[in-house]
Amino acid sequence: MVRRICCGNGNCYLISDGKNAILVDTGREKYRQKILDACKPYDVRLLVLTHGHVDHIQNAAFLSNALSCPIAMHEADISLIADNMLQPLHAHSILGKIVLAASIKSFHEDAILSFTPNISLKEGDSLEDYGIPAKVIGLPGHTQGSIGIDIMGKELIVGDALMNMFYPTVSMLYNDRDTMLQSAHKISGLGERQIYFGHGKPKKNRSAWR
Repeated sequence: MVRRICCGNGNCYLISDGKNAILVDTGREKYRQKILDACKPYDVRLLVLTHGHVDHIQNAAFLSNALSCPIAMHEADISLIADNMLQPLHAHSILGKIVLAASIKSFHEDAILSFTPNISLKEGDSLEDYGIPAKVIGLPGHTQGSIGIDIMGKELIVGDALMNMFYPTVSMLYNDRDTMLQSAHKISGLGERQIYFGHGKPKKNRSAWR
């Protein structure tokens, strides 16, 4: 079961299988209590970060400590914990450039409490050891270490590889556009899935994301 925790214009997710759960992404500091309260009914055994941007990792250190669980992410994004500007972002649409300007402002102004991930995740890694029948898929392009979580071939958390901020689309912001488009094509190729975005409401997978 995937439970969406809406945190302003961003999302965190709880993947649960009975009592056990995994928390995916951690939102911004002002939502930390809301997220912690949502986690209380579960034994949260792992905190997974889909990528290293502040709006997804700002509460990682706090929640890891509060929930007594390890933090996992792709090693290519670990450097972003110290500086979100280390992987430059780009946008080509007018709307994307507006979102980009707001994101860069946030990167400069919003502090991230330092932490060291306990676990490095990569394509194909299973999360079954943490009580959840799910696996990691690599979805680079938005950032170099962007990942998604595929739950039993039915539900897919994509982080910011796709977005639904204003309408469903490939990521409006990207470190590498060609790689981002390849990841979107990879998602389409997975077939029928419920897609859970880092930003926006869930939608069904599409045969092509643009």
